[in-house]
Amino acid sequence: MADQDNLVEALALPRFFPKFPWFGGDLQTLRNRLRPPRVTLAAWPGISLAFDMQDGSGDQLLGDLHPATENTQRPLIILIHGLSGSAGSIYIRVTAQHLLAAGYPVLRLNLRGAGPGRGRTQHFYHAGRSDDLHQVIGQLDGRLAGNGIVLVGFSLGGNVMLKYLAERAHLAPVRAAVSISAPIDLAMTQRCISLPRNRRYHDFLLRELKAEHPSPDDITSIIDFDNRIVAPANGFADAADYYRRSSAGPLLGAIRRPTLMIHAGNDPWIPADMYRDLKIGNSRHLKLLMPRSGGHVGFHGWGLERPWHDLAIGQFIKATLAGR
Repeated sequence: MADQDNLVEALALPRFFPKFPWFGGDLQTLRNRLRPPRVTLAAWPGISLAFDMQDGSGDQLLGDLHPATENTQRPLIILIHGLSGSAGSIYIRVTAQHLLAAGYPVLRLNLRGAGPGRGRTQHFYHAGRSDDLHQVIGQLDGRLAGNGIVLVGFSLGGNVMLKYLAERAHLAPVRAAVSISAPIDLAMTQRCISLPRNRRYHDFLLRELKAEHPSPDDITSIIDFDNRIVAPANGFADAADYYRRSSAGPLLGAIRRPTLMIHAGNDPWIPADMYRDLKIGNSRHLKLLMPRSGGHVGFHGWGLERPWHDLAIGQFIKATLAGR
């Protein structure tokens, strides 16, 4: 707890307390759906970009680039969405607005087959498809990435990002990175989302997955979907093999770029134990912020106009660029 307090203080962050009436992990998680925030990016017109994947599929990843409104030396921030999301997801747009207002250029990236790419690709994103992110970054020229790159990944996108950083280690052309609510142990996450108390979450996610993928009607669980759809389409023996080879948790020690992981102690989808068991206390590169509350990609804090994780993202980037 002392380490958490010290990090909050070092980043000049307020302590997180849930905003009334969004108490508990479930209400924190559902707040954007129950009461969608007003967000507009009209002040920062976007430019559509397409990134060709070099695997012979003809697939492209699509994104929306919002240049900074002023000539700035600030790095490009790439936002990566989660499962069943897209560059247009509310949490992506809210974070983009916050960072654009702070003067950063932002690229809202759709993973393969997501958003406007749905139905237009041979292959589809999954939690371990980190090479797609590697290829996107490799296609950014000096006009876009001349001041460096910062990665921000949410939920599944956070796992993809962390896996990429570990695989590239000191070769990653990244100045800083932040993950929010990342499922770094996919098997534990699957077991949690399948609990009876999470049935509505599970069924919602399964419907979204089946809408994204043509799949048989008799698939009735996420693990069945991963066994029958994701694993064979991506060279995994089965769902267990997919989870084992795609989870970022066992790889985190290889990360060599300043990286902040944000997770809530009451995330109803992703057990906090997978973060409590990490041995990162002496790491020069990894930091963990884990308040008791916040839900899954929630962090709607008392007295705050923005999600608390957006404040943390901005402060961590500022501190890292300043060499603190």
